[in-house]
Amino acid sequence: MPTNFSTVTNASSLSPLEQYQALVNAKKISFDPSQQQAISLLQQLYKTLNSTNVNGDRPSKNAAIKGVYLWGKVGRGKTFLMDLFVNSLPSIICKRQHFHHFMQEVHQELNALSGKAEPLRFIAEQFSQQYKVLCFDEFFVTDIGDAMLLGNLLTFMFELGIVVVSTSNCAPHELYRNGLQRERFLPAITAIEQHTDVIALTGALDHRNRSLTYVQNYFVLPEFTDQQIALHRKLLHRFELDLPSQLNKKPDNSASEINILGRKITYIAKSTNASNRTICFDFTDLCQGPRSHFDYVELAKRFSTLLLFNVPPMSGQAYERIKARGTEDNGSNINVSAGQTGEREVILAPMDDAARRFIALVDECYDCNLNLIITAYVAQDQLYNNGSLLFEFERTRSRLVEMASQEYLHQSY
Repeated sequence: MPTNFSTVTNASSLSPLEQYQALVNAKKISFDPSQQQAISLLQQLYKTLNSTNVNGDRPSKNAAIKGVYLWGKVGRGKTFLMDLFVNSLPSIICKRQHFHHFMQEVHQELNALSGKAEPLRFIAEQFSQQYKVLCFDEFFVTDIGDAMLLGNLLTFMFELGIVVVSTSNCAPHELYRNGLQRERFLPAITAIEQHTDVIALTGALDHRNRSLTYVQNYFVLPEFTDQQIALHRKLLHRFELDLPSQLNKKPDNSASEINILGRKITYIAKSTNASNRTICFDFTDLCQGPRSHFDYVELAKRFSTLLLFNVPPMSGQAYERIKARGTEDNGSNINVSAGQTGEREVILAPMDDAARRFIALVDECYDCNLNLIITAYVAQDQLYNNGSLLFEFERTRSRLVEMASQEYLHQSY
């Protein structure tokens, strides 16, 4: 969960454990026994780094220091604990990023280094010259491009003495499960297990279910079209957006488009005033097209409020089939075959791609503290309750609950 440490005096001068104890004493958080092993490990890592950095200089790279990999169900406090650790270190040696942002940076560097020998090693060297510690929130891999890079990149980073602290909803051996060419991702898993202490937060308490002040940001669409249009107009008016002539139809000659990373995306309405950076999309345009999580990263940089209309139910059961001869080539210039002829391959349900994009969109809005307003054809607990993405969607469901609160909307960083 995003964390506000402004309540702790001189938080940057306190160790992770001291910050934790101060928050408990101030009754800002509840003591959770299941978090104590993780906080102890982060405290020990903090002391180790401090012992090599007594004079405030960057630590040398001659001593191998193991990082930490925190994983567990949603709401167990993984991000909260990692942020305590980040807050205790000087920014000159520690960088904290959402994992998607990190991979976006890596891909941008790779494009700039086109033609250079061993570009991943060069990128790792650049990171090692700037930081001793890299902290990744939501370490989760779904993109084959990311998966193919990470084995070598992580190996280079660890060889150069970079300490990696990560949070994830799954254990390292579960990363990129069922992914295309997963065998090429296995070196990344090995590197994580060798160079980090893996800690599972197994507590039963979901801290996102704490007492929150509810703010409605999720609206179930009425049955009749005219009522749906009225609801959408009311929401647009609430956020001071110009009302399009027709909300249920978007003729080509009246569609408005925004350019995001070289691609045009149709939107319903937007405002770029400094005090009202708001944009509204239809679900079809934002989640059912050639979109990547990088598009959502860019949108989160430009806007503080995002309205998403007409979200459909996304459940659907994926199925398996035996891979037939002649299906190895997926039509691209890159071999992303799931396996050899005769092996089983997973066929996604019709809405799984859209569901993955919706998950990525919610993650980015949450991480950047955006106000996300949704209208949908079904209740929130019916958006996705059957299919191969149940594990991934559990995080989304939990985050949507927290995002509908005054505590989330008033969060400061």
